[in-house]
Amino acid sequence: MKIYQESLQLRERRRGFHLITAEVMQAFPHIREMKTGMCQVFIQHTSASLTINENADPTVRQDFEMYFSKTVPENDPEYIHNDEGPDDMPAHLKAALLGSSVMIPVCNGRFAFGTWQGIYLCEHRDHGGPRSLIITAWGE
Repeated sequence: MKIYQESLQLRERRRGFHLITAEVMQAFPHIREMKTGMCQVFIQHTSASLTINENADPTVRQDFEMYFSKTVPENDPEYIHNDEGPDDMPAHLKAALLGSSVMIPVCNGRFAFGTWQGIYLCEHRDHGGPRSLIITAWGE
């Protein structure tokens, strides 16, 4: 079994759900060397998250943003933590709901996504800044 690991710094993006599959694949050429295995993509932040979902229709990503903005609203007077503004605590809650990593099977040197699947960077802050990922894969 081989283990590979790379870091990837994503450029700053506006709040929303952004496809980053191509960036992850480009930053991780080791995937082509694997016949079978698993790949974990981990985000090193508490106010952004990762998920796998629809990669074709951009309205899905718009609906994700609408849903999470309604579900976890800003300016809730019951929030205690608001050190960095009204989007701070909601960003932490959204990241907790979606999670900080995704796992993708590797088959014959490629990510084994289903039809229409891709990796989303879920940016929950208005100005979150660049985001750091750790990509780790293991297998044969």
